[in-house]
Amino acid sequence: MAKVEKKPAKRAPEATPKNPRDKNPKDKNPKNYVASVGKAFAVLKSFTSEAFELTLSEVAARAELDRGTAFRLIQTLIELGYLQAVPQSRRFRLGVACLDLGYTVLSHGSLRALVEPLLHDLVPEVGDAASLGILDGGDVIYLARASAGLDRYKMDRRPGSRIPAYSAALGHAMLAHLQRDEQIARLESRPRVKLSERTLTDLDALLARLDQVKKKGHAVSDGENAYGLRTLATPILDAQGFVIAGLSVTVDAMRMDMPTFRDQALPKLTLLTGKVQGLAIKSGLLS
Repeated sequence: MAKVEKKPAKRAPEATPKNPRDKNPKDKNPKNYVASVGKAFAVLKSFTSEAFELTLSEVAARAELDRGTAFRLIQTLIELGYLQAVPQSRRFRLGVACLDLGYTVLSHGSLRALVEPLLHDLVPEVGDAASLGILDGGDVIYLARASAGLDRYKMDRRPGSRIPAYSAALGHAMLAHLQRDEQIARLESRPRVKLSERTLTDLDALLARLDQVKKKGHAVSDGENAYGLRTLATPILDAQGFVIAGLSVTVDAMRMDMPTFRDQALPKLTLLTGKVQGLAIKSGLLS
């Protein structure tokens, strides 16, 4: 009998590779997400106020990138001015272009332009510093500040600087106007450590404080964020009642006690807040 030659079995056609994001239906990246842009911003976000100079290895680890990708992104960002190499070292830091972007956000078409001149109505007549801030996750970011006489405390409250919202009256004033689940999410988004023996860190205690703040319409801090400082803060709301930002006024504890400070400062802070809120609503600013 003639041998029947067996034909090799046909291989099934290979499936078209799927986008890695398709494997995880819970992935929140949108359809048009550009991964390379995301990686570039991951590099920029690796730098913080505590880690303002980083090596290539440190950037790669923080951005969760391999060294080759991190190196190419760093060199590109240096060419664009968003990073710069630290002379006589193998470290990098954020470049001037980042400051330009930040200043644009903080100054143009925002509350800062409306509020900054008004803060000087509170300083030094009512307090030693007055601030405008917004919430960003679990932090307060300062947009504007007027200050006189608090240099000895050596605190960085320049526009763009941030502090933990759980520890500050300005943070409490804004958090108080969020839904409970959002309050918890923001309070849990970062470690809560004591900045003084008066700092509240317990979640239940903080939530109870926020309920009081919303009921009273203002927040109070007496040495909770920094020794020797007393602060009052109020929220700025939009036309729908959602929190946009917050205003605060701070005084050196040696200048006056808390009851006196509250009696003198709160009426003027409340008046200024109402004025700013009216301007914000007329300008169409939303939360």
